[in-house]
Parts: sequence; structure tokens; C-alpha cells
Amino acid sequence: MQAGDRLYLIDGSGFIFRAYHALPPLTRGSDSLPVGAVSGFCNIMFKLTEELKAEEKPTHIAVIFDAGSKTFRNDIYPEYKANRPPPPEDLIPQFPLCRDATRAFSVLPVELPGYEADDIIAAYAERAEAVGASVRIYSSDKDLTQLLTDKIRIVDPLKNKEVDEAVVLEKFGVTPDKVIQVQALAGDSTDNIPGVPGIGVKTAAELINLYGDVETLLSRAGEIKQNKRRENLIAFADKARISLELVTLKKDVPDLPKFDEMRFTEPDFQTMSSFAKLMEFNTLLKRIGKKFDVSPAEIEVKKGEQQSLFSDASLRAAQKVTETRAVKAPVANADDTPSGDFDYDAYEVITDEAALQNWINLIKEKGLVAFDTETTGLDPLRDELVGICLALAPNKACYIPLVTHGGSVEPLAKETVIAALKPVLEADYILKIGQNIKFDIRVMQKTGVNLVCYDDTMLMSAVLNAGKHNHGMDALAAAYLGHTPIAFEEITGKGRDKITFDKAPIDKAKNYAAEDADVTLRLYRLFKSEIFKQKFNNVYETIERALPAIVADMENNGIAIDAAALTLLSAELEKKSAELQAQIYEIAGCEFNIASPKQLGEVLTEKMTFPLPAKLKKTAGGQLATGADILEELAASGHPLPEPVLEWRQYQKLKSTYADALVAHVNPETKRAHTAFHLTGAVTGRFSSSDPNLQNIPIRTEEGRLIRKAFVAPEGNRLVAADYSQIELRILSVISDCKILREAFKDGADIHARTAAEIFNTPLAEPDSALRRKAKAVNFGIIYGISAFGLARQLKIPQSEAGEYIDRYFARLPEIRDYMEATKKFARENGYVQTPFGRRIHVKEINSGKYNLRAFAERAAINAPIQGGAADIIKLAMIKTDRYLKETAPYAKLLLQVHDELVFETPADKADSFAADIKKIMETAILNRSDAPDIPLVVDVGIGDNWEET
Repeated sequence: MQAGDRLYLIDGSGFIFRAYHALPPLTRGSDSLPVGAVSGFCNIMFKLTEELKAEEKPTHIAVIFDAGSKTFRNDIYPEYKANRPPPPEDLIPQFPLCRDATRAFSVLPVELPGYEADDIIAAYAERAEAVGASVRIYSSDKDLTQLLTDKIRIVDPLKNKEVDEAVVLEKFGVTPDKVIQVQALAGDSTDNIPGVPGIGVKTAAELINLYGDVETLLSRAGEIKQNKRRENLIAFADKARISLELVTLKKDVPDLPKFDEMRFTEPDFQTMSSFAKLMEFNTLLKRIGKKFDVSPAEIEVKKGEQQSLFSDASLRAAQKVTETRAVKAPVANADDTPSGDFDYDAYEVITDEAALQNWINLIKEKGLVAFDTETTGLDPLRDELVGICLALAPNKACYIPLVTHGGSVEPLAKETVIAALKPVLEADYILKIGQNIKFDIRVMQKTGVNLVCYDDTMLMSAVLNAGKHNHGMDALAAAYLGHTPIAFEEITGKGRDKITFDKAPIDKAKNYAAEDADVTLRLYRLFKSEIFKQKFNNVYETIERALPAIVADMENNGIAIDAAALTLLSAELEKKSAELQAQIYEIAGCEFNIASPKQLGEVLTEKMTFPLPAKLKKTAGGQLATGADILEELAASGHPLPEPVLEWRQYQKLKSTYADALVAHVNPETKRAHTAFHLTGAVTGRFSSSDPNLQNIPIRTEEGRLIRKAFVAPEGNRLVAADYSQIELRILSVISDCKILREAFKDGADIHARTAAEIFNTPLAEPDSALRRKAKAVNFGIIYGISAFGLARQLKIPQSEAGEYIDRYFARLPEIRDYMEATKKFARENGYVQTPFGRRIHVKEINSGKYNLRAFAERAAINAPIQGGAADIIKLAMIKTDRYLKETAPYAKLLLQVHDELVFETPADKADSFAADIKKIMETAILNRSDAPDIPLVVDVGIGDNWEET
């Protein structure tokens, strides 16, 4: 190397970690090898080599890697980087692949055991500068800023921005040659560099600018006027000296490759394209094809090239992944997470722009951040944003207040904070980690921020542990971190004295808010690796991860409500309830509170003379249970009171839950009802909804149909409802491999008529409607593990007759019984069942010694793979339809998801074509997925001015 040469040094390890955290995990289709970080690394390398102008092309180039976790710094200070977790399981096999990728781009990879990549970069940079060459370092690592000189420049490739002296001054408050002095005093919790307690970057910069360097400062520490600062500098002088040694890059690194080995050559087409093809990087292949004017289809891998392109380490890693794909990993527990205690004193309150900018810089360096919002309430549309919480490492968390918190703080202007954070939150290369991030997405949308590139610990937990426990943050913190977070009521109080969060004192608000982000980050670190270990990355990445943003849009869209029609319906339901009430009092011979289970039980057992069955369920207090199942049993035995009571309950529920509640939930600004959908509302993966609950509107009663009629399309628009036809039976046909059901669905036959023909030995051409109804009850009842007693009650037939129907069903469709028995056996042995897509659902009490609990668990085990598979399919449909809405039909909106049905709103003149497109998209939602059940999906689509008409 000589004067005038240009040396480019690329921080390979930094690139790998940035790529890994910025992009969703990706696996190679042929063998499930994790390759997401390699793909991101290649994209950065291609962009880097392509965008350089001719006069900027290097004469020499190398990519520098860390050779391992232990270096000479661990000999100096054993605790160095001790609190860093090991690399994620799915990243480990990608390290050697990135070395191979470097060689595929005709660039030399360099690493040396015992030294960090930064030391090697420093060594090369100093040697090149000494002979008059210029050096450009591509890295986001703040530690490298100490190398900046006129000849040595640093470029952040992801931001495409040069790091110059002005940037360093803004970040550290000193010139580049003094950076290590500041770092030695301030320390670094990420790398476990101790520094001096109580001294941050700002204070350290003041001291270094005054005293020149650490050694001079320590020798004159007695002059410091501030007591605590002086005492700490004297007490922790040795730690400051050790820290200085740790942050100083070692430039006398021995045995490095010579500069001649680093001479720049243009990437070789065959090598680069073969590597991309073998890695199955289709986007990169297209870019390479465009560069060399070759169609990707024409690119071929030459014989023997695979062996030459990949190192032994890469081949071993790929083989290990293949061999262990089916190995079960244990569920993680609290002992597995490198959490430690929670230090509330370490949390920061950010109230000035410099501190905020420092956090933003740290986020950009790390490539990820735990993110949470604090609001005045739980309705993102009506309530206001109070503050923002961030976390980068355990105990490295902050709270950014946007209000005065009762006058206890002077916050930054909300506009200032949002403007500063917007580029970070909208960056697709920075991962945002949230707990129930759907809420935060909606909150930030109100500020004009579109939060993208996220992970959700609530959904991760649901994928890992559905059926084991709930997935709220407090429960997860207790279960996995051994920590009980601060209760919200500790901050706001309760009852008459309760205040909103914005009125809470800043010290309490800071601890509560920052802890939320801290807990979320710690849970993420644990769950991320478990998702891969337990082979759930397919369920999480391809099904669950996209849903928060989609459902956030759905909730924001809401649906128009005909309030006048509901008000009339409410009055009618009240009238019918009053009529039933009078009838009930007459039958009972007395007046009582019908809504009181205790009083109803007393009337049935003490006031009336009608004989009761000997064995009826009792409450813990010894009272007669009055649930719907008991009342239906009594009604079947001829008792006159239960039937009008059940009808009265139905009217009361329709009135309170729907007719009245829907009107109450109409937003005064949007004039629409915005139901909250809960992404982890059911263990099977189905959504639930509240405020109001739309999942259980009865559709077989006139009143239920009137409620659906009140969901309307605004003038000039129409509703389009698309519903999967008999999806659960279709899934059952596949997972049981039932020949009769599979053939029926393949032929497009009436499944209930076919079942009636099998059970009752009747002609298929003209099924008797009564027999078809009975067959339908059996078909759907089987899914939920119905008993002869339950079927008899439903069809109002003798129990013996119902038992005969079930026996005939299993005799003609024996694969169904085999499936049920095999599933129960599997659940007993493993504690869980799985959907066709690999979603795991844990089944509590499956081995209970109590018959009732065990029988319920067995029915749940039989149903869960079916209902869970249906949930997976509708979610995949939502993801595909969302893409269609954004790319092709921005004029339409997704309003509701209710079980197997999606409801859209679209301009009336586009409704027909839109409906046809939606039908096609939903019917092909699982096409080309290797894990998809082999069933024909059928979607019924309707168009109307209201939901009932569809």
C-alpha cells in the first residue's frame, strides 16, 4: 500500500447484528436454515459495492469480523461484556455464512482470535494512514469514532451519513481524540465497562475539557467542588483506569493478512450469483441479474460450486439445523433469562433535546428498542398520549413525559419529541419491541407516526405458551423474570381518589413507565430465542407478526351503526322482557329477581312443587346451579319455568350487550363503533372482541338478525362480507384423513346431506330436511366432543336415539373416532395439541384425576387443532387481503373479523369486482404453503347495505 491508495474497512460483525435485528427472521425454504441476517448482510454489501462512484472505488477492501466472545479485555477485566446475552440460537449458524458471503463478493474476510473487530480495524487504519493512504470505515459503532482524523473517515452505511468531528462533538462533547477519555469516565452498561458512578457523558465531557485526560483528572480529583463527584473519582479511580484500558482500541495487532491480500476486484458474476441462488435469495438474484443484464432464470450453479462456495463451518451448521429440526426444546423459565434485578434509580426522565438525541443515537446504533406509550386511558381514539417509554438493555430505560405530571416536571414539547422519534419509529431497519403493540400503533397513528418493523412479546408468548397462562405483561414478568411490576393503582390510586396517569408525580410515573419498556425488552430477549428453538418461527413470523398493524387499522376503521334502529329494537326487547317477566312470575307463583341465580334457585327448589331430577349440579354454597345447561335439562324434563327464563335472559343480553351497548360505543367524532379485538383472546388463536363483543351475535333469531341489520354502510358505499364455508369440517376431514368427508368436499357436495345419507342410509339426491338438520347437528357437535346427552338436548330427542346417531356416525366415518382417540392420547402424553400449521395449544387438566375436568380437557383437545387451524387460515386471509387493500384497493376498508368471516366497506360502484377479488384471495390464502392442509377452501361472499343483507 502507498500514498494515494484508498482502504475500505467494513465492520462485518456490526453489519450482521444490525441486519439480524432490523429484519424479520427468514429461513431457507429447502432446509429451514435461518438466513435472515445473511440476506440483510448481502443486501448491504451489494448496495455498498454498487453505489460507489468510480473515483471512490477502493484500492483495498476487507470485511472485519469478531472471532469470538473472549478477548484480551476479559483478561484485564473478567466482567467485560459479562451481561451481554449469548447470540440468539438462530443467528449462530449465520456467522460462517456471512464469511462465505464476503468471499462471494470477492472481498477478504479478516478475523483474529483474542481481538475484537474494532482492534483489527484500528490496526489497519493506523498502518494505512502512516503510508499516506486514506481510510474509510463503514460502521455504526461509536467506539470507532476515536480513530477519526483527516485521513480516517467513518461512514454509517445504513444512514448513508458520514460521522465527522461535528457529530462526535454533539454526541460526546469532545473532539475524537478525547472520546476514550469520556468513555472511561462514563462507562458503558451494554459492554459492562464500569466507569465512575454518577458520571454520565455530559459530565465526563465537562471534566475532560477542563482537565485534558483521565489521568490528570484523577491526580487532581481533590480539587473537585461537588462532594459526591469528588468522592467517586477518588474511590473509583482504579475502575476509571481499567475502563480507559478497555475502551482504547489496540493497534498493535499481530499476524494480520497483508494489504496485498486485500486488493479490490469487482465481484465475479458467477461466484456472486451462484451464492445467491444456493442461498435462495431471489431479490438479490434479480439485482445481480439486472447488474449483469442476465435473467435470474438463466443463472445456473456449476457442478461442485456449492462445496467451494461454503466453508466447512457453514456446511456443518446447515447439517445441524437439518438434523435438529424436529428436536423439542424445553420451555424457557425464569432461570434462562439474563435479567438481574430491576434498578429504578437507573431509569431516566428525558426533558431536554440533547438527552433525547442521545437516546435516538443509541437506538440507531443498537438497531432495536423496546417501545411503550402511556395515555390518559385505554381508548386510543379518545384518550391522549401522556408519555413515551424506551429501553435498550436491562435497567437502561427512560420515560419521555409529554405533560407536566401535575406540575412536577417541565417536559419537552410534544411536537419536538414526535418529530425527533418519527424517523426511528418509521425506520424499517430499526426493530421496535412492544407488549400488545397494537395499542401503541394506534396511539402513534394519532400523532402522524406509522410504526413499522416490530415484534410483540404478547404474541410471542401466545405462540409459545397458548393455554398455559395469560399473556399480560404482569403475568409474564412474574412467570419468566421472577419480578412483580409496579401496579397501576400504586401510581394512580383507586376509587374516589383515583387520578389519571398524566396527574401522577414524575418520579412515580417514570418508574412505572420505564419499567414497562424494561420488562418488555427482557421478555423479548427470552422469547426470541425460544421461538426459534421450539420451531415456532413459522407460526409467529408468517401468521402472527403482521396482525397488530392490520387489526389496528380495522379497529380505527370501525363500522357505521344505525343508532335509531337500535334504539327502537331496545324498546322492543324491553317490552318482550316485561311480558316474559309477567309470565315467569305467574308460573312461579311469586315475584323475584330473575337475574339472581340464588333467588331463581330458591324458586325452583322451594317455591315450586314440580319434581326435580335427583342429581343436579350445585354451587359451592350448596344452592341449585342455574346455568343454561341446567335450565335446558329441566326444560327437557317438562319443567315449565326454565324455558321462559332462558328466553328472558336472551332478550336481556341482546338489549344490554348489543342494542344499548352499540349505541353507547358510537364515537362522537367518527360516528362509528370501534370494537376492540383481542389478539390473544382465545387459546386456539381465535380473536375475541369487547366494547362491544361482536363474536356472539345470534344469527338464527329474528332479534339477532335485527342487530346485524343495524351495522350499515354509509351512503354511497356497501358492505361486503366474505365467510369461509364449513371451514372447521374441512380441516377435520384432513387431519382425520376421513375419506367420505374429503371426497364430499372435493366433489363440492352438500356435506350435511352426505352425512345424513351415511348415518340414516337415505338417498343423497333428495335429503330429508329433518334428517339433514340432525346430520348437521352431529357434524358440528362432533367437533366440540358432543355427548349423547348434549345432542339429545339440542335436537330435543331421547338420549338413546342421540346415542344411536353418534354410533352410526362413527361406524360410517371411523377415521373421525380414530382422530379423537389419537388426539386425546397425544395430549395426555405431551400436554398439548397442534394445528396443521404448527400452532401449539396446551391442554390443562388433560390428566386430571377429576372426571369432569378431564372430560372437558379431552373435548378441548379434540376441538383445538380444528378451531385453531381455522383461526390460522382466517389470519392468513387477513394478511393477504390487507396487502390487496394497500396495493390495489385503497378505496376499501376491512371493518370486522368475526370467526370465519371478514366484513369490508367499499364504494357501491366497485362492490361487485371487489367482492370477486376478495373471494379469490381468501380461497387461495394458503396456496403454496408447505404446511397448509390439502383442502379446497370455499368462500361465500355477500353484498348489502347492511350486515344482515350480506
